[in-house]
Amino acid sequence: MVKMKKFGLVLPIILFVLLSFSLICSVAASSDIWSQTYGGGARDSAEEIVQTSDGGYAVAGWTVSLVDNVDCLLIKTDAFGNMVWNQTYGEGGEYAFSLVETFDGGFALAGTTLHGGGNYDFWLVRIDGTGNIVWNQTYGGTKIDQASTIVQTSDGGFALAGYTQSFGAGTQSSWLIKTDSFGNMEWNRTYGEEGMVYASSLVMTSDGGFALAGETFSEDGLFDFSLVKTDEDGDLEWTKTYGGEKWDRASSLVSTSDGGFALVGRTISFGAGSYDCWLVKTDMNGNMQWNNTYGGPEWDEAFSLVETSDSGFALAGETKSFGAGDYDFWLVKTDAYGNMVWNQTYGGTENDRANALVETSDGGFALAGRTKSFGAGEYDFWLVKTDEFGNIPEFSSWIILLLLLTVTLLIILCKRRLAKTTNN
Repeated sequence: MVKMKKFGLVLPIILFVLLSFSLICSVAASSDIWSQTYGGGARDSAEEIVQTSDGGYAVAGWTVSLVDNVDCLLIKTDAFGNMVWNQTYGEGGEYAFSLVETFDGGFALAGTTLHGGGNYDFWLVRIDGTGNIVWNQTYGGTKIDQASTIVQTSDGGFALAGYTQSFGAGTQSSWLIKTDSFGNMEWNRTYGEEGMVYASSLVMTSDGGFALAGETFSEDGLFDFSLVKTDEDGDLEWTKTYGGEKWDRASSLVSTSDGGFALVGRTISFGAGSYDCWLVKTDMNGNMQWNNTYGGPEWDEAFSLVETSDSGFALAGETKSFGAGDYDFWLVKTDAYGNMVWNQTYGGTENDRANALVETSDGGFALAGRTKSFGAGEYDFWLVKTDEFGNIPEFSSWIILLLLLTVTLLIILCKRRLAKTTNN
């Protein structure tokens, strides 16, 4: 009779343990929040991220760890950040700053190379779905020319923007290049004479034209946010500037669902600290509708911006005012008027910087950048996947601990009951 009682008490414990570990495995396998590092023993930096059509991610940047000098690095992952493949491109002296997934499931990288016609040239690399180069093209003169941003156009070609010191009206101008689907230049335009000296972000507008965001010289000799709108041939339609008495620089631009634009970057003219993140919302003609700053007493800067599915915004960058380390990843979520809804920091005790951001198909976010706090090298690629509130996996260990403690407690209680039953 005692043996049957023992078995009757032990069986629920066994079932509970099995159920607990099944739950743990299920949480780990289906988790939509995670972080991954990629790199070697030296310096590697992720500059751009896209969520790919298969639900995974492609992350582009540059590496010193995997080559003799510095080359472009493209990493393809699955939906959980596990590396599927990686490829480097270049002959030493190449950087990738922007990435798109192309209509056929391949990729196009834009950046700069030492192996063109000048000092540094625009570099456009067309890649198939497994990371092999299909073709590449360079554009530039005898001085420094750097592509910072790329879009694939509706005709299957590409538009690249950045800055040029080889062409234009002054020592440096923003430069927009339109190519066909094989990278052959169709036309190019500089906008330095209109004030913009650096284009950091580019979008194709609903009328077939383009909008570029960056920085321009201000009246006091520093810099302001700059927004340039062109027609489909790159001819200037209008230009707008936004800023104060100090240095303000736009890093990212989006076309908004109401037909206007939103720009984000850094400001020292406004806000609470040394540099603060600055978000500017305009109408379709570039007239400012509202603006907001985000930050603390130290240096805070935004490098990437998305309009979210709820018509608000999310911006990513780095913060020294908040977080655990020197600089940390910073993700800020706002409503449709730029009011902060929540913010999250990610990082360790060293320098960590988020350069790129996407809203993912499940409503969360993926951030890519570089980390000195984690990984194998001086700096590594760091990819962070969050839920819709910016949470990342900091729960797994305490869930497991709680389950183990619960199981242990149940075993102790059951042993006591068995001992009491035996004595009786």
